[in-house]
Amino acid sequence: MEEGFALWANPSSPHAEGRKAKAALEDARERIKKALGWDGELIFTSGASEALWIALNRTKAQRRIISAVEHDAVFRAAPDAEVFGDETAMDANTILCVQHVNSETGVINPVGQMVETVKPTGAVLLTDCSQSAGKLTLPSADMLVVSAHKFGGPIGIGALLVRDFNLLEPGGGHERGYRQGTENMPAALGMAAALEAGEWVTTAEQRSAFAEQLGSRILTFGDQTDYIFALTHPSFSAQALLIRLDAMGFAVSAGSACSSGTLKKSRVLDAFGVSDEVAARTIRVSIGWNTTPNELEQFAEAWASLS
Repeated sequence: MEEGFALWANPSSPHAEGRKAKAALEDARERIKKALGWDGELIFTSGASEALWIALNRTKAQRRIISAVEHDAVFRAAPDAEVFGDETAMDANTILCVQHVNSETGVINPVGQMVETVKPTGAVLLTDCSQSAGKLTLPSADMLVVSAHKFGGPIGIGALLVRDFNLLEPGGGHERGYRQGTENMPAALGMAAALEAGEWVTTAEQRSAFAEQLGSRILTFGDQTDYIFALTHPSFSAQALLIRLDAMGFAVSAGSACSSGTLKKSRVLDAFGVSDEVAARTIRVSIGWNTTPNELEQFAEAWASLS
């Protein structure tokens, strides 16, 4: 990012400084695509929320369907969308949005299998990979959403990966005409660097051992990541847990991190069938790229002390 700030100019400007900035931006774009194993197009955005809005509102498909456990940003971007059910039929005029990894429970949705199911219908498959990019192999969907700060990059930049620009209606003077606003080139360089660094401080074995220490208090609903957990306490409310753990030096949340300041029941936990009583005692515990093994041990001890 320091390199980007040192040569910063508007990447759309035709003068020499603008051309230097443009070259740096395009280099970052190609590095990110390579790191993610993506051979389609990439539109830089201000984050996952904007990328989801572009995908759901600039799509050429007229019918929007979303899963019941999507992030709130999806529901805000498409407030009139249908919620996917067992009997939902799709066609070439449909876009289906299903997240790859749930941000509150760590559940891994079988998006790879859904690609094979959706493809024959002609529908567009959009998947929110905010919680999996840089950590898991990404599914081969038509459009993918990624967010830099989820894998150690800067806050305020993300991307919409698009298999083919023909899936979207253009609408803006930047990013090949699919986005408004001057590109954040320094942050794009930071995003590329974070993806290329891409190493966890903790090993998969250490994260698995941590999950075993937490034991039956983790709510599970299927295939599960080893870095996001919905953790329930037998007696303390989620708000009490947040206060106590914060005093011990641990940053956790209740529900989506973007709405954890509210006291409402998590819509996601409700969709997963968690009772009101259990949801009220459930917090989200996420392991970051820079979380150390010692911090995991300290948290497990702190959690065991809450009685």
